[in-house]
Formats: sequence, C-alpha cells, structure tokens
Amino acid sequence: MSGWETVNEPLKSQPGSSSKRTVSRTVTLGRVQPQAPALRTIFCNDREANFAHRYKGNSISTTKYNIFTFLPKGLYEQFRRVANLYFLMVSILSATPYSPVHPVTNMVPLSLVLLFSLIKEAFEDWQRFQNDNAINNTLVDVLQAQGWKTLQWRKLQVGDIIRVKQDGFFPADILLLASTNADGVCYIETANLDGETNLKIRKALEKTWDYLTPEKACEFKDLLGNSAYDGIRLLTLVTVRS
Repeated sequence: MSGWETVNEPLKSQPGSSSKRTVSRTVTLGRVQPQAPALRTIFCNDREANFAHRYKGNSISTTKYNIFTFLPKGLYEQFRRVANLYFLMVSILSATPYSPVHPVTNMVPLSLVLLFSLIKEAFEDWQRFQNDNAINNTLVDVLQAQGWKTLQWRKLQVGDIIRVKQDGFFPADILLLASTNADGVCYIETANLDGETNLKIRKALEKTWDYLTPEKACEFKDLLGNSAYDGIRLLTLVTVRS
C-alpha cells in the first residue's frame, strides 16, 4: 500500500436518539517515502585521495575567545546580565546635567566589576587553551609507508590507520580492525563519555583479524560509508590493542 489512502470510519447514533442516520468521517493518511542514503567513500591510509573531500581535521578547540574577539564578545557577555545593564543605564543617566550625583560614583564601581569579570574570563579561557594544546599534542602511532610513525593527535586525518596500545586513549572516533586477542575482541572504557566504568566489548570483523603488522594493514585500502555515519566523525582506524 503506497501513496495516500482514505479511511472511512462510521459513527453510530447514540442509544435513544431519534435520528437513525449514520455520520461518516473521512481521515486522510499519508506515508513518507524513505529516501536512499547518500554514499561517501573514505580511502584508508591514503591522505592524498581524501584531501579532495576536505574532511574536518582532528584538532579540538573549546576556547570562547581569541585576541580579536575577546573585548567585544567579553563585554557583550557581561552586559547580557541584567545587573550590569542596569548599572550601565544608571551611569549614563548620571552623566546628564539633570543628575543629582556625580557620574564617577556610578562609573567607577561598574568599571571595576567589568574589569575583574573580564580578567576572570581571560584566565579561564587561557586554561581551556592550555588543555586543548595538551590534548592536541598527545602522540599516537600512525601507519605511514608500511611503518608506524608517531604523530600528534591534531595531525590525524580521515582514513588514517593508527595503533592504540593497552590502557591508551582513543584520539578520535575509530573503527576496530584487529586486536592482539585471538578472537579480535578488545575491551574499552567509556568513563570519559558517559561515566560508566564497566568495560564494553568491541569485536573486529573476521576478515581483518590478521591486520596486526604494518605490511598486512596496508592492504586495507578503502572503506565505503553512508549517511548513517554522518553523526559520527570517523577519523581513524585502530588496528592493534596490545
């Protein structure tokens, strides 16, 4: 059954009613036709082929400001607060010739509050910047030229094949290719994401269980993905958990 269909639902008259006529109600139902997902191809261990697609990098940034936006954006955030906006209006009114008080009595306290608030925002944003640098500069083994090369997390690209060692951290959303366990199983902890400390099991496909050496992992060339993975940043492929 496709397209639009009409459903006629008869309504019976109430008991004791003098009218014997039945009333019909027409309800139109529709069904949305599913759309075919768009396909995308990711070439594994081939940075030149993936460069044309302009995939996002692996560098993270949690800072709110930079050198150019700190002052305007910081003042905007401060005056979004009702109290600061109120004292700003009072300071403006006190600068008029009709004000009974000197404008300094209102402008100086407001300026001090804004100054200390901006210093606090700058200090917190600097700490976020340092944390981002520490994470982006973490080292990981990447497969290049049939060998493992140590690179920073921020230099990872889509399709890179990496090696994650035991008790190590994952640098991005990854797909398991192989594990040093005989059955291709690895145990991961997601406490940083959902707070759960129990280990979760992930298993690789049987066809990639033997991709443990750099020479064998180089045979894994391309991966076909679809739009179902759009919510996941598929950046790297993990091969070894030893």
